[in-house]
Amino acid sequence: MRKHLLKLFVLAVSVFVLLTAAAAWVVLTPVTLTSEQVDFTIVPGSSMRVAAREVAAAGAELNPWVLIVLGKLMRVDTAIKAGSYEIAAGITPLELLTKLTRGDVTQAELAFIEGWTFRQMRERLDAHPDLRHDTKGLPDAEVMSLIGAPETAAEGLFFPDTYFFAKRSSDVDLLARAYRAMQQHLARAWQARAPDLPYREPYQALIMASIVEKETGRDHDRPLVAGVFVNRLRQGMLLQTDPTVIYGIGENFDGNLRKRHLLADTPYNTYTRPGLPPTPIAMPGLASLQAALHPPSTEALYFVARGDGSSQFSPTLDEHNRAVRRYQKGGRP
Repeated sequence: MRKHLLKLFVLAVSVFVLLTAAAAWVVLTPVTLTSEQVDFTIVPGSSMRVAAREVAAAGAELNPWVLIVLGKLMRVDTAIKAGSYEIAAGITPLELLTKLTRGDVTQAELAFIEGWTFRQMRERLDAHPDLRHDTKGLPDAEVMSLIGAPETAAEGLFFPDTYFFAKRSSDVDLLARAYRAMQQHLARAWQARAPDLPYREPYQALIMASIVEKETGRDHDRPLVAGVFVNRLRQGMLLQTDPTVIYGIGENFDGNLRKRHLLADTPYNTYTRPGLPPTPIAMPGLASLQAALHPPSTEALYFVARGDGSSQFSPTLDEHNRAVRRYQKGGRP
C-alpha cells in the first residue's frame, strides 16, 4: 500500500513538474509575430478575452487562451489598460501581459502652434497618420458640437501646445483637450485681469489676444501692442490692424495687402468697422493672453514695424508718420 501511494506521489510530483515546465515554456517562449513590430489598440472596457483576441488579430501568433488563463492565475485579468500598444519580436506572453496591465501604451504627438488658424489646425490633424480622422470634412460648427462646446465659431478656442496621445485616438478627443485647455487658461487669466479693461467678457479678451498674437512675435512688444489697442478701444478709435483684414479676406489673400483691401468692408475689417472683430483670428498663446489682460500703462496709440521684427511705438500721429517714413519708406520725407 505504501509503495502504491509512493508511486502515486512521485507520479503526481512528476506531472506537476512537467506541467509547470510546460507552463513556463509557454509563457516564457517569445511570441511569433507576422512582422518585426505589431500594433494594436485596446478600447476602454475591453475584457482580457477581447484584448487577447485583438492581439492575435493584429498579427501575434498567440492562442488567446494563454493570456486569458495567465491573467486569471496572476489575478490581473480585470486590470487591463486601454490604449495603443506596440510589441516587437522577442516579447513573451508574460511580458505582453505585464505590458497590458501596466498600461505601457505607445504615444504620438502633435503640436498646435501659436498664431495658427483653425483651418491650419484641421489641416495638420487631417494629415497626422496616427489619428482617427472623425472630423474630416465636417463643418466647424459640427466639430464644435462633437467636442461638447457651446460655441459654433471655432476660431481661437484651442490652446496652442504639444499634445501627446495614444495612437489611433480620435481627433475629436485631441480637439476637446485643446479646447478645455484654452478655457482653463482663459478663465484663470480673466480672473486675474487688470482693472478697467474695455472688455465685456472673456471672449473679447481672447479676440484681442489673437490680434496681439498675429501683430508681433516679439515677447517684449506684445504688452505694448496690447496697450495700443486697449487705448484705441477706450478712445473709440478704429483699431486699424492689418491681420484682421487679412483674416477677413480668407484663402483668397495672396500675401500682398493692398489699399482696396483696406477699403473693402467685411466683418473683420477694423479700418472700416469700430471695435473688435466678431471672433478671434488665430490661436493666441499664453503670452498674448497675458498681454491682452495686463496691458501696460502707455500713451502710445500707434506702432509700426521696424523691419527687424520689433515695433516703434508713438503717442501721436505726427510721430507715427515720422516713424513710418523712417522704417518703411527708407527715410523719405
